Amino acid sequence: MIPIFLKGLTLGGSLIIAIGAQNAFVLSQGVRKKYNLIIPFICSISDAVLISIGVMGVGSIIASNPLLANSTAIGGALFLFWYGLKSLLSFFKSNTIDEGEKGPQSLKMAVITTLGITLLNPHVYIDTILLLGGISGQFDGAGKYVFGAGAITASFLWFFTLSLGGRFLSPLFKEPLAWKILDLLITAVMWSIAFSLVKPFFI
Repeated sequence: MIPIFLKGLTLGGSLIIAIGAQNAFVLSQGVRKKYNLIIPFICSISDAVLISIGVMGVGSIIASNPLLANSTAIGGALFLFWYGLKSLLSFFKSNTIDEGEKGPQSLKMAVITTLGITLLNPHVYIDTILLLGGISGQFDGAGKYVFGAGAITASFLWFFTLSLGGRFLSPLFKEPLAWKILDLLITAVMWSIAFSLVKPFFI
């Protein structure tokens, strides 16, 4: 079972590590030292639930519902565009990590924003429910659950490493240029994903 677990760990990690809306948000809040435990916990738990759903074979049902898929795509694109716009505005007005736009100010807003970044992005469902869930089907019996456990472990390791590791980058963001680069990176990531979500509607 260990090789199956490691396969889930490796594949899950390779999908999660790719630069995306979640990662950009978790890193930016890590740099700000804002809710460094609750934000990665929400991301990891969300992944765990979605991966579990995929392993149990629900992915095919969701994939066959065009209305659900299209509604999620449009809603996700609007949310990501809004968050990218916030970062762009921060680029023009922020000087240092202490003076810039600091993201969610309350625990409630941090939870809502994290859930939005996570659950309104259809790519999350594709990676967790469809891809990982589909691949888990090649293993018999308990093997698919061991594979899923490996992918879930990768999620926890990655998000907590990204969030807590961001704290060590904080001294770099005392410099205005570094902060502006991060703001532009977040804007580019959010808007590129938002565009990819609505692009099929215009083709």
